[in-house]
Order: sequence, then C-alpha cells, then structure tokens
Amino acid sequence: MKIAVGKRINRRSVLVTGAALSAVAAGAWSRSDAAPSGGRDPVEPFGYCLNTSTIHGQGIGIVRQIEIAAQAGYQAVEPWIREIDEYTRSGGSLDDLGKRIRDLGLTVESAIGFPEWIVDDVERRAKGLEELRRNLDIVARLGGKRLAAPPAGATDQAIAPLRAAERYRAILELGADAGVVPQAEVWGFSRSLGRLGEAMLVAMECGHSDACVLPDVFHLYKGGSEFGGIRLMAGDALHVLHVNDYPASPPREIISDAQRVFPGDGVAPLAALFRNLKTIGFRGFLSLELFNREYWKQDPLELARSGLEKTRAVVRAALANNG
Repeated sequence: MKIAVGKRINRRSVLVTGAALSAVAAGAWSRSDAAPSGGRDPVEPFGYCLNTSTIHGQGIGIVRQIEIAAQAGYQAVEPWIREIDEYTRSGGSLDDLGKRIRDLGLTVESAIGFPEWIVDDVERRAKGLEELRRNLDIVARLGGKRLAAPPAGATDQAIAPLRAAERYRAILELGADAGVVPQAEVWGFSRSLGRLGEAMLVAMECGHSDACVLPDVFHLYKGGSEFGGIRLMAGDALHVLHVNDYPASPPREIISDAQRVFPGDGVAPLAALFRNLKTIGFRGFLSLELFNREYWKQDPLELARSGLEKTRAVVRAALANNG
C-alpha cells in the first residue's frame, strides 16, 4: 500500500561493525557522492543534513553553524527560522546567507518554523498563516526547498483529521506560490499529528500533489507510532527524516527532547527503519536533530562530526547486506 494524494505525491538496536567505522574514519565518502541520489552507494543511499538545533546550545550563530555543517561533511542544513531572524536583526542579509550556503556546497533541504496553521481559533490561525508566509519567503530567499509544518499551538487540541487536511492543503497552496513545500510534521507529544498514521492521513486527504510527511525518530517513539508503518509510505511522499536515538530510560511517558542521543547510542530500531526506508525508495535526507544539553558542552565542530560519523555507521551496518 502506498499513499496516493491527488495525481501523485512529489517528494538500533544495531551492531556497528568495525568495517563501517573504518570506512568513516578513512573518509571514504564526500558530499559530492550523495548528489544526485542516483549516484549514491547502495549501502549509503540517503543524504545527510545537519539540523542546526544539534549545535544550537553553543551560541555560535547561523553563519558559523552552516560553516560547521560543511566542514563536518554534511551535504545540507536545516536551519531554524528564529536563528535566521537573529542574524537578520543583527544586520545580516538573507541573500548573502543563501550565497554563503551555496558557496559551501550545501543545500537547504528543510527549515524549522512554528506558525500556528492548524489551530481552530480563527484569529490565531490567520496570524499563523501570515507567519507562515514570512517563513516561506525566508526559506525561498535562501534557496531552500521545504519548511517543517508541525501542529504548533495545537499540542493540547485534537484537530479532526479531515479539518487538518483542509488546513494543510491551504498552506501547501501558499507554499506553491513561494516555491517551498510545507511538510506535515509528526509531533509525538501532540494530540494532533502525534502519530505517523495521523500525518499520513492528513497528507493523503488534503488533495494536493505536493503533500508530504516529516517524521522524526524521537517523535515516532514518543507518540507511540509503529516504526514499521514507514513501509506503507511511498518514498517520494517523504523527503526529510529527523534522525536521532533515545535511551531505554526514562520511559516513553516522561522522556523529553533533551534526552535524545546520537544514532546508535540508544535503543531505537534504526536498522529496521533504514532498511524500510531503502525498500520504499526513500532517497532523501536524514537530518540530525538533537537537543542534548550535555552535547552542547562539546566543541560544535567535533559534535557535528561525531553525529555524522555515528549516523553513517548505523546506516552502513544496517544496509551492508540489504542488497
């Protein structure tokens, strides 16, 4: 079974082997190997992206964050709108930032914002759509492709799925005008879009050809989603996946974003997830998104490098014998 929206939709515990780690250490991969996706190694078919939250706590600013992403070996960045706003309030130019990103060989596969597009309150939703337009314009000026669309403002509201689908279609239309695609993001602690199936239903029923879903390993766990549900998606309905891991303790009910860990350092079923992603034809980006305050005590470049090395090692170990 695959999702069909409109005519079509455009867009661990594992054992990390010594061989996979050796390949990482040997530097047997570069950003150019991952683009276009057809030229990628079969045992490493995904792109790698740095969500800037991973090194947010060091307070280094968006320019240094993107420089670190390139230095560490990522092909893409996923910046936060609030960090871009800090940059522009200090006199920075969006055009200059976009050029800097391109000059470093990076793409902006997605960006993180929190407009309240899904809420029931009419006035709040109207303000949310205005904020969404602003976010879309920022991403477009950076040359970006997508914007995360989580159920901001509705974490305590259970929005009816078909109503949410109508609202998702509305923001997809705004995105089409800007050339940036909003992604229906799963938030495991929310009563709306809290599970993978809910986000899939909203995308399925919105009737727009750009509809897509943005899952997150932590949020799939937090919301109680079955990781195997990814098998029911089409690869082009999924462009970015927030990758991370989580420990066995504390339990699901009280675990928080701050307790996310590097891929391979927790108990998430990442090996099976990556195999399923490959099987459904996903060739998008794994975006490392962490909020671990202990990690924020580290040198940001070393942190970014460690995250990429660990992510790649888990992917390669999972897919080495997967055809």
